[in-house]
Amino acid sequence: MRSAPPGADRRRAAFTLLELLAVLGLIAILAGIVIGSGRRAIEAGQVARARSELAALAGALEAYRQAYGSYPSVAPDATVGAAESGRQLYAALTGGRGPALGAAAFARPQRTFVATARFSLAVREANDAANHFLDPWGNPYHYAFLGTAAGWRNPGFILFSAGPDGMATMPVPHDGILDATFDDSRQNGQPVNADNLYAQR
Repeated sequence: MRSAPPGADRRRAAFTLLELLAVLGLIAILAGIVIGSGRRAIEAGQVARARSELAALAGALEAYRQAYGSYPSVAPDATVGAAESGRQLYAALTGGRGPALGAAAFARPQRTFVATARFSLAVREANDAANHFLDPWGNPYHYAFLGTAAGWRNPGFILFSAGPDGMATMPVPHDGILDATFDDSRQNGQPVNADNLYAQR
């Protein structure tokens, strides 16, 4: 019987450099797939959360309208300043102001229409006058309603999140109608409103 040369068992038991590189390459590919899937799952979760929060805010606005006879009147953001519509929406839904445009704060807080603990807030103190609701990407929700004032033709309100990219055309149209022209707005050749999430669409 022939015996194997010395060290032959060692060579068969070890991995070659090529085999190790192939295994590392497969691990890298699998890691990329898992990380990519995780990011898509996180983004889908954020979109679902934003839709849920928009639905809750829309429900609160309907309750507000039943209580006061109108939605809170707030001019679009570019008219009143950055994120101001969100502050006015927060003040109205937490019992801090009435429905008239530019309404002063109530002397005493009134009925609250929304549970603030459910939302991310700009300021953690729930009673801060400068507070506003934040979407899952850390941007304020945008709100506008002018009732019969200044040519507002939309029978309802406009409430939306600027989405993952945080970009939206501002101000929203002063007639309250979000049409194809608004949807197709572009900045540097890129669509601005493509990923916006609306409460009433």
